[in-house]
Formats: sequence, C-alpha cells, structure tokens
Amino acid sequence: MYKTEVRGLLVEGGKTLGDVTRDIMRPLETRSPNWWRVVFGFASLMSIWGLYSIYITITQGIGTWGVNNTVGWGWAIINFVWWIGIGHAGTAFSIFLLVLRQKWRTSINRAAEAMTVVAVMCAALFPALHMGRIWNFYFIIPYPNTRGPLWVNFNSPLFWDFLAISAYLLISASFWYLGMIPDFASIRDKTTSKVKKAVYGFFSMGWLGSTKEWIRFEALAFILGGIAAVLVVSVHSIVSTDFAVGVEPGWHTTIFPPYFVVGAIFSGFAMVMTLMIIIRKFYNFENYVTDSHLGAIARILVFVSLIMGTAYLTEIFVAWYSGNKYEIFTFFHNRITGEFTPQFWAMFISNALVPQLLWIKKLRNNTTVLFIISIIINIGMWFERFNIVVTSLSKDFLPANWATYHPSWIEVGIYVGTLGFFTLGVLLFFRYIPMMAMSEVKGVMKFNKTKAK
Repeated sequence: MYKTEVRGLLVEGGKTLGDVTRDIMRPLETRSPNWWRVVFGFASLMSIWGLYSIYITITQGIGTWGVNNTVGWGWAIINFVWWIGIGHAGTAFSIFLLVLRQKWRTSINRAAEAMTVVAVMCAALFPALHMGRIWNFYFIIPYPNTRGPLWVNFNSPLFWDFLAISAYLLISASFWYLGMIPDFASIRDKTTSKVKKAVYGFFSMGWLGSTKEWIRFEALAFILGGIAAVLVVSVHSIVSTDFAVGVEPGWHTTIFPPYFVVGAIFSGFAMVMTLMIIIRKFYNFENYVTDSHLGAIARILVFVSLIMGTAYLTEIFVAWYSGNKYEIFTFFHNRITGEFTPQFWAMFISNALVPQLLWIKKLRNNTTVLFIISIIINIGMWFERFNIVVTSLSKDFLPANWATYHPSWIEVGIYVGTLGFFTLGVLLFFRYIPMMAMSEVKGVMKFNKTKAK
C-alpha cells in the first residue's frame, strides 16, 4: 500500500485528469523557449566538431588518435563503456521499478527511457570507429554469406559487444515506443494541426483505448520488461568481460561483471537525476517531479555509492593480499600513488565519498545540491573507466613496453560530438514527445489521496 503520509503525494497541486493532459502536452503545443534554442545551437556546434573528427578518423585512420602499441584502446573504449553505463539507467529504472510496482516511477520513466536510447546510440559509435575500417562493420554480423568459410570470431569480445548493443538498443527502443502509443493517440485526438494529426496518428497505430487494448498493452509491457531486465545485467557483464578475460594487471578479476553492472546503474541514475531536475526547473513540472521523487533517486544513489566504495576497497585489498607484485604495482604505485594519482582519487572521492553527503536530509532536499552531486558522479564514473583502461595498459608486465597515453584533439572531438548528439536527442525529445507518460501518471492518481483530517 502506498502511504502518502509517509512517502508524499505522487502528484501535487490538486491536479485533475484534464490538468495532467494539458500540462504534459503544453511543451508540444507552444513555441520553443529561448533557452532551448540556445542550447540546441551549442549542441549543434559540438555535433559538427564531432562529425569533423569522425570524418578525419575515417579518411586518415586511427593514427590520428593518441593510441599506441601499448594503449591500443584509449578514449574510444573509455567513452563506449561510459555511455553504455548511462544508457543502462533508463531501462533499469523503468523495468526494475515496474516489476517491483513502484508507483513513483511514472513521472520519470519516459525521460529515462529516452535517455537510454540516445546514450546507447552514442556508445555504438565508438567500437565502430575503433575498427578502423568502419565500412566493413558488417563482417562482425553472423549471417549466411558468400564469403565461404570466413565467419566471425565467436571468441572476440567485439562480436559479443555487437550482439549486446544491438539487442539492448532494440529492446530499449521497443519498450520506449510501446509506452508512448497511448499518449500519441491522445495527441492525435486533441491536436488541430492536420500534419500532427497524421504523424501522431501513424505512430499511435490505431490505438482506441479499449479494455482489450489496455490488457494487451500492460501484458506486453511486462513481457518486454522481463526481457530487458535480463539485458540490463547481461550487456554490461559482457562489456566487463572485454577486460576480465585479459591478463593485464588490474583486469583479471571475477569482480568485474557485478562491479560494472552496479557502476552502470550508478552513473545512469545520476544522469536521470540531472535530466529530471532540468525538466522540473525549465518546464515547471514541480507538481509531477516532486521532492519525494528526487529524494527516492538520491537514496538509491547513496546505497549504490556504498557498493561502489566497497568494490574499490575490495580491489585494493585483493591486490595487496594476493602478494602479486604486478597487481600491487598497478594499484599502489600507479593509481593510489604514481602517475595517475589525480585520476584515481577523482574517481574515489566522486563516487564513494561525495554521494554520502546525501545522508543529510537538508542536502537531500536541496535541488541545487542534488544537481551538482549528480554531475560529480558522472565525472567520477568517467574517471573510473579511464583508470581501468589506461593505468593497466600504459604500464604492463614489461617496463620496455611502457608508454604514456594522451588523447588527441580528434578523440576529444569525437567525445564532445557524442555529448552534442546526446543533447540534441534529449532536446528533440523535449520538443516532440510527451516528457511523461500521461496514461501512467493518470493511473496513479488514485494513490494521491491524502489522509482525511
């Protein structure tokens, strides 16, 4: 039972069902605000830099990057894992809370799912570019072909990355689109624009809102949710295995799969927090994204932060307890101290210590503090991926192979470009798709009754 006396109202402001429809549809019917146009312009410039960097990479080759014989991956795989992690949150947020029947998810799940789809597309770009010959990407697809006995290497992590990303993108996009069908039908029925009526009518797939349709809709949501729940765990486990199957110091550990999955949920939930604070502030959705919603996400971040801190300490303890001089060097003389000390402590402080501030109720109820901490967490999670990739590769078993890695401007440009792509995708979502599931928000209005005085 949902007790509003304890957990707060799901929708504040005394809203009616009609108010919900009008409020959520308002951004689609009004002119884009000035801040939206300014941010769209900056994101477009970032995307142009990214496209130019991609063009240089394709035409001139991977030699334009800062990678070398020792650090053969660099920013490409760092950013790939980072974006996949952010993309996990939308599905994890929607699916796990759907299965657990958490009603407060209804105001947040649509934006989280949109973030997932865009982030996974940004992530998919990096392995494709890292292949060097992107026009031969189809070689990793296991389909019947005329190339004779030439098949993909089923032992290659790149092949499993392809399967993981494509399956995850397909299920995430399907789950996201399925939830929007009733809302598209509402827009179709209410709009006076013939163009919008035709477009939203096409995407609503003839939805009429009958009882039979709702029963099938809810059943399919749980089916896709069950499939996606498995993918949330398996996809990042596969990504972690890219590292764990190697013998490099700091990689060869069985803790990586759960460590990566938890880290993905951590960074993704932080990005959900960032996105929902922006929606709440600029679209005046304080009555739908309430302090209780943000507080619930903050509690999840605190809990997962404790797990991340435990994982970091476990890695350090195992390296010391094993007595392996290579592991000891990597952790104690190349991360905790040594060349990459700033990156290690940026990771540890941002992910394990800063979120503990959210134990303080006054800080947890401060939207500005939540926004800053959510940004810090994602910066810290980027440094985590940097530490895993660069510190282990740059100094391996043979000192003769040691080489310092510095990203080139082309690598930086591609990363900035993906940030621009992500921002553009989110802005277009704000503009043309209802930011909240109107049908689901209305469905929880019955839990919005306050205790009778």
